[in-house]
Order: sequence, then structure tokens, then C-alpha cells
Amino acid sequence: MKLFKAATTVCFMALMGAVLAPGVKADEWNKKTVVTFSGPVEIPGVHLTGWSVLPAGTYVFKLLDSQSDRHIVQIFSKDERTVIATILAIPNYRLHPTDKTTITFRERPAGEPEALRAWFYPGANWGEEFVYPKAKAMEIAKSTNTPVLSTSADIPVEVAEPIQTADAPVVVQLKQAPIMAIQPSGDEVQLSEVVTAPPAPEPAVQSADRALPATASTLPLMALLGLLALGGAFVFRIAERRV
Repeated sequence: MKLFKAATTVCFMALMGAVLAPGVKADEWNKKTVVTFSGPVEIPGVHLTGWSVLPAGTYVFKLLDSQSDRHIVQIFSKDERTVIATILAIPNYRLHPTDKTTITFRERPAGEPEALRAWFYPGANWGEEFVYPKAKAMEIAKSTNTPVLSTSADIPVEVAEPIQTADAPVVVQLKQAPIMAIQPSGDEVQLSEVVTAPPAPEPAVQSADRALPATASTLPLMALLGLLALGGAFVFRIAERRV
């Protein structure tokens, strides 16, 4: 009987491991990052009323959606209960990734808050470069003497309620907004002149014996493990009786 109970316990633990394993990569999927600013930081995108500049403090950055060549980043309060801002970004390349989170800024004249530029997740070559409304992009480009990503789309800057889902109307509008780059001279140029485009995805290789895709449901695997667990327990029970 003890042998049977031990086998059942081991099988149950194996099943629980299969169920819980997908959650281990959650932070890598949404790139959750805790960031602490020592001073005020100006942010682009759609933010709660009164939050165009983040006071010094701790915030949480997460990817809301990254299924295309443009990404949606959200900034949360420290306790993650409030979505402070929802920001349009595009992939930005860096030659040498680091093992720590990197946030870059556009330095402003004395007395003005630094402007958020890009966010890189630890170990990643590709980060998120943020897009500003056209008027603000022109102002920052001129004061910093660097190109700034911009959109002229009529997107609300402030909202009264936090944006919670990727299919919210404002998020859809952000995904469809045309993006250009503003030069310090005030001229608009194509993104390709200032941003390195991400590489094209490799074509899928079809194979009869290839493994299930990563997006496949885990239910068949769980069912198989369940059957193996029951079979193993049955074999242990027979062995125990013979002993």
C-alpha cells in the first residue's frame, strides 16, 4: 500500500509540474520590469489625467501587445493596480545587450524633465522605442538635436479610466497610427532613416515528425501524463500484490 501511495504522489507531482510550467515564462512574455526613477520623467502615449510626467518613484513596465511590427507598452503603479500610461512603441536595436534593464532618455534643458526614449529588457538586443505626438516630438527633437519618433494621428493624450485590454479602441487606434520621425530641423523622414528594422521572420519548416508548435494547447500533454500516471500506479499496485 505504501508503494502504491508513493507512486500516486509522484504522478500527481508530475501532473502539477506540467500544469504550472507555462507560468514560469510569464515575465519573459510580457517583459515585466520594475523601474525606479530618481527624478521626474516625461512620457508619451495615452496616460491618466495629470500623469504626462511621472514623479520620481517606482513603476512597472509591461508589454500589452507585441504581435506586429509595433508594440504597446503599459506603465503601472508600483503595486500594479493602476495602468498609468499606454504607449505606442516600435522595435529598436542595440548592438550589445546587457544583463540588466536599460532605460534611455532624451536629455532636456535644465529645469525640464528628461523624456523617455526606449526600454530594453535584460539580455535582449531588441527593445521598445517610444512614439510621441507630433507637436511634442518636434519640441523634443529641437531641444535635444536628435530625431524623435512621432505620429500625427488624432489619438487622445489623456483618459479618465485606465486602458486594460489590447482590444480597447484607443489601443486599436495606436496600432493603426502612421509613424514617422521628426528631425531637429522639423522635417519628417521615414523610420528607415533613423531606426533599424527588425529581421524578417524565418520561414516555417514543415516536417512530419516535428514537435507540436509552442502555441498548441497543453491539454493533450496533460491527458497523456494522466494516462501514464494511472498506468504507472496500476503497475505498482500489481507489483505490490505479488510482493
